[in-house]
Amino acid sequence: MNIITTKDGTRIFYKDWGPKDAQPIVFHHGWPLSADDWDNQMMFFLAEGYRVIAHDRRGHGRSDQTDGGNEMDTYAADVTELVTTLDLRNAVHIGHSTGGGEVTRYVARARPGRVAKAVLIDAVPPVMVKKDSNPGGTPLEVFDGYRAALAANRAQLYLDIPSGPFYGFNRPGAKVSEGLIRNWWRQGMMGSVKAGYECIKAFSETDFTEDLKTIDVPVLVIHSEDDQIVPYADSAPLTVKLLKNGTLKTYKDLPHGLCQTHPEIVNPEILAFIRA
Repeated sequence: MNIITTKDGTRIFYKDWGPKDAQPIVFHHGWPLSADDWDNQMMFFLAEGYRVIAHDRRGHGRSDQTDGGNEMDTYAADVTELVTTLDLRNAVHIGHSTGGGEVTRYVARARPGRVAKAVLIDAVPPVMVKKDSNPGGTPLEVFDGYRAALAANRAQLYLDIPSGPFYGFNRPGAKVSEGLIRNWWRQGMMGSVKAGYECIKAFSETDFTEDLKTIDVPVLVIHSEDDQIVPYADSAPLTVKLLKNGTLKTYKDLPHGLCQTHPEIVNPEILAFIRA
């Protein structure tokens, strides 16, 4: 397996496919998944001639189940070590949900020449949790509920989420994919229950406002108005306002997991942005 070992001794698993001299695209997965969540996009962009890379965040997938470091600063530092080890330059970083927060924190701190563009898909920035400075956010009690359910019976929680709101399978007339549900469960159960628990705080309470203001590369923000996991009104429109060079692409009725349910819509949109 492809593994890097970070400064604190954590082994991070990654995939690295395609010509090493091609422009790299780095994919950042959501909670509590793994690099496998990007199967469709990895194959699509590989066929378009790109070098495609995806890693399992610490505590997730095939990476080490660490006791600590399950927060955004360490996630971004791990990405920095991966990028440095592979010497990736002029890369496009694509993040979904929690991975969008990871991309935001990494790109804001990346060295010049490392990043060409970024794509945030149904991503958590600027900040999810409701507080005085974010009155439209999701109440903390919602995330407390996720934590309680995860600690009590994560195997059931990891069935309930993809069976319902994540892929929009709870919507009338939805075409349910049993394969997507089972694959979500498989990925989630590969990871650490502790990392999954602590990552909820990371994705819900981290404030990316200052990171977004710092980013000067072009950023495509993709979000659906029917996202039941990361509410649209408190995320994408606010993110674009904070970016120096942001473009918003809104879909009306796609689910949070739109990369898996509707890749035929999302993939060409990303490709056009990269090529523009």
